[in-house]
Amino acid sequence: MTPVLSGGDWLAVFAQYLLLSLLSIGGAIGTAPEMHRFLVEQHHWMTNEQFSASVAIAQAAPGPNLLFVAVLGWGIGGFFGMCVTMAGILLPSTTLTYLAARWGEARRNTRGVQAFVAGMAPLTVGLVLSTGFILGKPGYGNPWLLVAMLATVAVCVRTKISPLWLIGAGGLVGAVLG
Repeated sequence: MTPVLSGGDWLAVFAQYLLLSLLSIGGAIGTAPEMHRFLVEQHHWMTNEQFSASVAIAQAAPGPNLLFVAVLGWGIGGFFGMCVTMAGILLPSTTLTYLAARWGEARRNTRGVQAFVAGMAPLTVGLVLSTGFILGKPGYGNPWLLVAMLATVAVCVRTKISPLWLIGAGGLVGAVLG
């Protein structure tokens, strides 16, 4: 069931996604924990299961990593919700990326720009790890799910197997056992 949001709620969603856009270093998926807090824990517009399913479906679908933002927006308000979340997440980051790319390209050989680029890698890794932590929460109480999650991470890190195969296998196991 789609929640009914007021005009003020939509403004809050738009403002939240504007702010998250500025934190989406390395991709919007790094802001998923904050989206979870806002949509699930603070406003209760989605359940934890709906949030996790939305992210999983979007990640399994072909297309940009950003697709999960559209699916979350659709989940809270259909087409209009999708437009609000996508506009909020895209406007600031797109504008700043364009301006920063022009500025950085002109100064790419300077020590400061090279240090900035090198320093962004650990930040990006941390954001992606925090996303995995939030999305894995439903499995923490079940030791078999925890083992499956850790095995999946190990396979992703140590092999070149596409994550889509692992998502499909997880869905199949969930359908059989669930």
